[in-house]
Amino acid sequence: MARAGLVAYGVVYLMIGWLAIQLALGDREGAPSSSGAMKELAQQPFGSVLIWMVSVGMFLLVIWQGLEAAFGHRDEDGGKRVAKRLSSAGKAIVYAVIGVSGVKVAIGAGTSGSKGQETMTARLMNAPAGQVLVAIVGLAIIGYGLYQVVQAWTEKFAEKLDSEGRSGTSGTAYIAFGKAGYAARGVAFVVVGGLFGYAAVTHDAKKSGGLDQALFEVLDQPFGPVLLCLIAVGLLCYGLFTLARARHLSR
Repeated sequence: MARAGLVAYGVVYLMIGWLAIQLALGDREGAPSSSGAMKELAQQPFGSVLIWMVSVGMFLLVIWQGLEAAFGHRDEDGGKRVAKRLSSAGKAIVYAVIGVSGVKVAIGAGTSGSKGQETMTARLMNAPAGQVLVAIVGLAIIGYGLYQVVQAWTEKFAEKLDSEGRSGTSGTAYIAFGKAGYAARGVAFVVVGGLFGYAAVTHDAKKSGGLDQALFEVLDQPFGPVLLCLIAVGLLCYGLFTLARARHLSR
């Protein structure tokens, strides 16, 4: 279940990386996000079959992480076990969102990820203490992005591979993919969190956004195309690392 789901997740990130490269080269039509990746898959030969396979894979990951959240991480004690179970629950939600977006694309009901993000932020902004809540969400996303960068720097992500996946020439390549991938994801999440923070300060939900809007923001900076290409390559590397993890899944 986990291996099949990780293959699907790796495919999603390979598509996101590819769309990000196209964006850096001047093609602004695609959306380098999970929903955009699903739409791109739908345009390939046997696209409908691919979309359903990837969506099923994502729901398998939901089951896996749901079980981990409820019963897993027994090798940890106290607060650390609670933290890891909460992390698994969060991952299950993320995988569910990607799976649902795939189903929507498959049945022709897909919507823009940024538009949905904007609606969610607007609802949160209109709640009591909404600006504070949006700011907290932004800080949490930035914190997660920094954690990804730390994972890349310390190579702690290597624990997700079994001993065979960490050894030899192939192991060296997998670690390199992981370092580049985690660093790129970290930068992307920091930008996303920054957009939420800016939306909170300006009280404008339209200023927030998901991964696609964050990459558009990178593109509009000095040397944007170069920076975006580097992030895109990193996202491709994360997809490759996820495929390697599917093969060498640490138990």
